[in-house]
Amino acid sequence: MDTVTVKTDNGKNLTFSGRLFSETSWYDEESGALTAQKLYITDKNEQVYSIVSGDSRHRERRAYKIAVHDNVCSIESGGALMALPVDMLLLAVRSLCGLRDEQSPVSVEEILRAANC
Repeated sequence: MDTVTVKTDNGKNLTFSGRLFSETSWYDEESGALTAQKLYITDKNEQVYSIVSGDSRHRERRAYKIAVHDNVCSIESGGALMALPVDMLLLAVRSLCGLRDEQSPVSVEEILRAANC
């Protein structure tokens, strides 16, 4: 494992001990933007997702650290932290993808309100 610092424009840089797990990039000919994504695994078995996108005039760098501890998923952007129970996160993802769970009376709006508390 190496010490890695991922630079961001959405908060403080994320520094952690880890390694690169996967990366990809693509070029959009229509907009002229190049986008690069990297996924890191930390020594604490967390994931850090980095995305850099830009053209010849503008560049945007974002990064997110995702961790699951004690059945709670936390997502840190360098400037904000959100934590929510894993089952609520999975329900939100299912709802946002249009997958219905008839047994659950909880709406996506309720889940997001709970996450923002």
